Amino acid sequence: MAKAGGSKRKHDNASEKLGRKHYEAQLKRLHVELVKLQQWVVAKGLKVCIVFEGRDGAGKGGTIKAITERVSPRVFRVVALPAPTDREKTQMYAQRYLTHLPAAGEVVIFDRSWYNRAGVERVMGFCSDEQAHKFLTVVPMFERMMVESGIILIKYWLEVSAEEQTRRLQDRINDGRKLWKLSPMDVKSYNRWDDYTRARDDMFAASDSSWAPWYMARSEDKRKARLNIISHLLQQIPYKDLRHEHKVVLPKRGKIGKYQAQPYPFKMVAERF
Repeated sequence: MAKAGGSKRKHDNASEKLGRKHYEAQLKRLHVELVKLQQWVVAKGLKVCIVFEGRDGAGKGGTIKAITERVSPRVFRVVALPAPTDREKTQMYAQRYLTHLPAAGEVVIFDRSWYNRAGVERVMGFCSDEQAHKFLTVVPMFERMMVESGIILIKYWLEVSAEEQTRRLQDRINDGRKLWKLSPMDVKSYNRWDDYTRARDDMFAASDSSWAPWYMARSEDKRKARLNIISHLLQQIPYKDLRHEHKVVLPKRGKIGKYQAQPYPFKMVAERF
């Protein structure tokens, strides 16, 4: 009986939503670690590439924002490519992604990536079955080339239930602040859940390699998912705290008042708040 009760408590804890106060405290702690990681990446000239994939509404954008909101955009660069142009459609498929891969001292985060071909393009008919199959055959070699060139490649899939996806998409429709997140493609793909599941499974089977494995994160609770992913990310790249080597001390300020500001008629922003 005690064992059964313990299992029930564990299940209850897993389904309990994370409170905002606890979430923000943990996120602040992780942000400090991300800054340490940033300094290490720059100092050691590391090349880091992070791929985020998942269904519409899985929480990719919010997770990426949580990762990047306290680090430098010159180091942590987010790539969210639009639909390919007519010219890009004639290029080698991976060509437009290659130019965005990280150089030394950079962390590049893909909000959807070359895996569009295995997901949305395949499901929505933007590529043929033969093109999708060829992509899945070649992508492990493409990623091995990346890793052997010195890129640290980390791939995340955010998994969300059909019920929670519906709730989030409906929330985007009802909230004017989030309406921009709902694309016409999101609406068209909404009733193709099983097709996306099949495409995901095929993608995992073909591209979950020892040199570039997939990591799945449950994102039913967005706050838990963000904390879990950031914690996991920090574990994938060994780093040290370099703050003692880059200690900043403000110099003594010179005397203020030697120069008198001119009475320029500035156009001031109205103070309405």
